[in-house]
Amino acid sequence: MKLITTLDIVALALAAIHFGVPLTYYYWCKKKWLPRPWNLKTDPNYRPRVTIIVPTYNEAKLIEKKLDNIYEQEYPRDKLEVIVIDSASTDGTPEKVKQWASRHPDLNLKLIQEPERRGKAHALNTALKHVTGDIVIITDVDAWWSSKNTLAETAKWLADPSVGAVSCLKKPATPGLAGIEEGYRQYYNTLRLAESKAWTTPIFHGELAAFKKNLLNKLGGFPTHIGADDSHTATRIALIGYRAIIPENILCIEIVPQKSYHTWRIRRAQHLIQHFIKTVTIKPKTLKPFKSILYMEALLHLINPWILLAAILLLPISIVMGSLLAVIILMLGTALLIYGPYRTWATAQLYLIAAVVRNLYTKELVWEKLSST
Repeated sequence: MKLITTLDIVALALAAIHFGVPLTYYYWCKKKWLPRPWNLKTDPNYRPRVTIIVPTYNEAKLIEKKLDNIYEQEYPRDKLEVIVIDSASTDGTPEKVKQWASRHPDLNLKLIQEPERRGKAHALNTALKHVTGDIVIITDVDAWWSSKNTLAETAKWLADPSVGAVSCLKKPATPGLAGIEEGYRQYYNTLRLAESKAWTTPIFHGELAAFKKNLLNKLGGFPTHIGADDSHTATRIALIGYRAIIPENILCIEIVPQKSYHTWRIRRAQHLIQHFIKTVTIKPKTLKPFKSILYMEALLHLINPWILLAAILLLPISIVMGSLLAVIILMLGTALLIYGPYRTWATAQLYLIAAVVRNLYTKELVWEKLSST
């Protein structure tokens, strides 16, 4: 048996690239960008007219809690509008909305019912035709804003003329399978905040994504040909010169599906992949800080997972050739799965690879409703 083969050297080099690039980027974000001041002209008293769009499909179990969460916001009622856009629910969601509205006549709530389900972005664009606010906020039903001041805090950041969009940090309501989701979010939130301080982050969240209406109109609304309508819209706003940021004081709590967790993660990965492919192909000419962020995140989502897969696939071949080192590397890699951060990272790579494969036959623009339990 050989101690080492050429394939081992190649596999180790690929692994070094796979782990080294994101670790270096994370270190740079945390040490260089995260400590930066925002250098924005925020206004804690800024109170523009706000329209909140809540897209629904079979959300009867959650919609009242979601509307309660919005209702608790300490924001002037005369400057707040809520539009629930329902996409042909079959579980009585519209009836629940009507009942809730009758109990809260002081909130301006509109219910729009689509005759058929054609995807989230299509629903958002339908709702956009009825918006009266200067700020448009989209929010998912299966997430809650952690503070009664969330709307006011969001408006504060949008008071700066250079800011075109604002989103939130995310915390899972439960840790997820083997704590993977909780570990993933800690790493993920650090990057989103650091990128925002540098200039702009290309990844937004449907739990709270706020946009200036005039910029949405300029873009022609939300993209209907790909998923990640939140991230892609924010990135397009950044590409025309505005900042799209995630501040440290806006936090959302999201429900993590238990039974369908893997499907949920793969679908989200599919949409991000669609977003990055679409964005990098337009060859953006924008400010340098954002260009470097955009291309790095595209590399991490589109290319880096396949570098790891290539390294892993080389090792069994090397073992067949009699390499002892390949056996040791595989055993060590497997053993490291008990270490939380490593397990979280490895799982995320698997989801991205699975998402690319799944995108070959479905974009998941209209998906089955997943159980939250």
